[in-house]
Amino acid sequence: MLNSVNPFMHEENMSDNQSDKQQTGSQASECSQVDLDKRNFLIATSAVGALGCAAVAVPFVKSMTPSERAKAAGAPVEVDISKIQPGTMLTAEWRGQPVWVINRTDEMVAELAKHDDQLSDPASNVTSQQPEYCKNEGRSIKPNVAVVVGICTHLGCSPTEKMKAGGDMGEKWTGGFFCPCHGSKFDLAGRVFKGSPAPINLVVPPHKYLSDTVLLIGVDTEDKA
Repeated sequence: MLNSVNPFMHEENMSDNQSDKQQTGSQASECSQVDLDKRNFLIATSAVGALGCAAVAVPFVKSMTPSERAKAAGAPVEVDISKIQPGTMLTAEWRGQPVWVINRTDEMVAELAKHDDQLSDPASNVTSQQPEYCKNEGRSIKPNVAVVVGICTHLGCSPTEKMKAGGDMGEKWTGGFFCPCHGSKFDLAGRVFKGSPAPINLVVPPHKYLSDTVLLIGVDTEDKA
């Protein structure tokens, strides 16, 4: 007995297949459009983010004043020494380093000549540590004003100011600087005491005076203004 085939059922199946294909194609098209939209959105947000970063960076760079940029590059630095009281000091910054400007009293200056036998290099014979015009007892241009880089010549620590005589440094201490890291000692001219881990004196940077009260750090005194 032959099975009969319903022609209407065949047509319905074909219609369903075509509908499925159309639906699948429509879904694929929609997915492609969604992917394209997502890609365009990501590109747009990335561009906006990059512009935002640039916008933040520019004000940061502009926030540095010309003098700050000059200091960072190692340009000379002016210091008003008129406000430094006798027996005290001021710390300036030059080339990213602390520079001590010390206003020594007459008594402090007089003490410098009394302990040469305790120093490793009392006459400043290591020429790399100071300009020629500071190769004297006080390692300075003006007898009362010392200018030294506040970095220990041992391992680069920053010594502590111990300018007053005696105290926790002992009764024989006449004033100077002490590096707590390894115990190096320097007098008020930045000269290192014997027995210190530091091998040489503190550095005296190039400097000159623009007037009686204005110091310029970073330019030798022989240079033309």
